[in-house]
Amino acid sequence: MKAMIFAAGLGTRFKPWTDSHPKALALVNGKSLLQRNVEYLQRYGITQLVVNVHHFADQVVEEIKRTNGWGSRILISDERDELLETGGGLLRAKPLFDAGQRFLTCNADILTDLDISRLVAFHAQQLPLITVSVMQRTSSRYLLFDADNRLCGWRNAATGAERIAVARSAYLPKAYSCVAVFEYEVFSLIGRTGKFSLIDLYLDLAAGHRILGYDHSGDRLADVGKPDSVAVAESLFP
Repeated sequence: MKAMIFAAGLGTRFKPWTDSHPKALALVNGKSLLQRNVEYLQRYGITQLVVNVHHFADQVVEEIKRTNGWGSRILISDERDELLETGGGLLRAKPLFDAGQRFLTCNADILTDLDISRLVAFHAQQLPLITVSVMQRTSSRYLLFDADNRLCGWRNAATGAERIAVARSAYLPKAYSCVAVFEYEVFSLIGRTGKFSLIDLYLDLAAGHRILGYDHSGDRLADVGKPDSVAVAESLFP
């Protein structure tokens, strides 16, 4: 199985580091976020990777070359011309995936000890189009699920804004952990072009296709979105 690590973002909340570096190379206990995710995937036998680049792209490419991909084979999806967000970034990277083979995605700035073997086993048993990892934790935005763990919508907890794809009488809100398993078929179903998020893609497809949530509440997770979150990440991931 191949995996894609999203590492192209501007990291505007992570200044001043991102004034001169990509956030993916920010250090947590001496290892970059990118290295930590590469090594995380290696623990589950995933060594064929795609990494997208935009902000200070040369630094990411040079570090991958310098370290020989930390022992993994890493292909670069180049977004220097335009930052495409996660959904657009995935679509741009389509030629780097193996036709007909399911794959996994994760974000460079999210650290977790989610058991990928269990996530993939759940996906293989249930056979949805996409399985998204989720947790019961406080967040500003939530994915909404029904009692069968099917994705039905999205909610902004701060503003109350919602986007509902599958109508239900009640929804279970859960926070997205940014690790997901996809069937390759998803590429033939993407109706957008240019810049868009994976959340947009999930909600576009949720009405006509099963997208399931895999709840791994209780696992460690650190969203390294701001400089002060590094200390939290370092306490969780020595």
